[in-house]
Amino acid sequence: MKIKNSAAIVSGGASGMGFATARLLSRAGAKVAVLDLDQNRLEKVANEINGMAIVCDVTDANAVEEAVLHAEKAHGVARICVNCAGIAQSRRMLEKKGPLPSDAFLKVIQINLIGTFHLMQRAAAAMLSAEPVGPSGERGIIINTASVAAFEGQIGQIAYSASKGGVVAMTLPAAREMAQFGIRVMAIAPGLVDTPMFDTLPPEAREALAMSVPFPKRLADPDEYARLVLHIVRNQMLNGEVIRLDGALRMQAK
Repeated sequence: MKIKNSAAIVSGGASGMGFATARLLSRAGAKVAVLDLDQNRLEKVANEINGMAIVCDVTDANAVEEAVLHAEKAHGVARICVNCAGIAQSRRMLEKKGPLPSDAFLKVIQINLIGTFHLMQRAAAAMLSAEPVGPSGERGIIINTASVAAFEGQIGQIAYSASKGGVVAMTLPAAREMAQFGIRVMAIAPGLVDTPMFDTLPPEAREALAMSVPFPKRLADPDEYARLVLHIVRNQMLNGEVIRLDGALRMQAK
């Protein structure tokens, strides 16, 4: 899939991996619409990349559909969709005060898994109206964000691991379903990435996390995620797979 002049949608685009992805896609010539809840940061990102800011709650299916239509009116059908919206949670199934409240578990599932499904579904539906391009008749590419926690969830990641495991599990069946329409579906499972969620950690804690990565011994840069996104978009044979981006990290129990 060619990036230049293609329309793209990136959720979670106000910060972290979403922002890095939106920025690199824009630099590669894409017309980018960024979705997020933080309107102030969202508008700053849109101005920086000469893109479009759309305030959107991905847990709301109607809001996602409206966002996709809004972006389409401005840029045309988005042939590139990247799901980066998500939250992390560190809570045990059985806490000192008692069992983890169901609403706390459901919040993570709603954002990380259901939100990903909403945008994937709506973006795929829009792509059906796009003209097939190239010898293979490709219409578009959807890239979702999983996590190494989908495979090696730590104590306290019960909800997060469940949500990201769901993203992994959706990848192949979604790719198989969309294959007849020339739409690819991929997922990236990052390890430890230097995003705003690490900003509150003391230096020694950040260093310990960095040293847990076999090589290179550091946190991943969001741009490394973004560069992988661009490669996936351009490499048509990448389909129905989850790629780990983790420096050979295998998470321990805690």
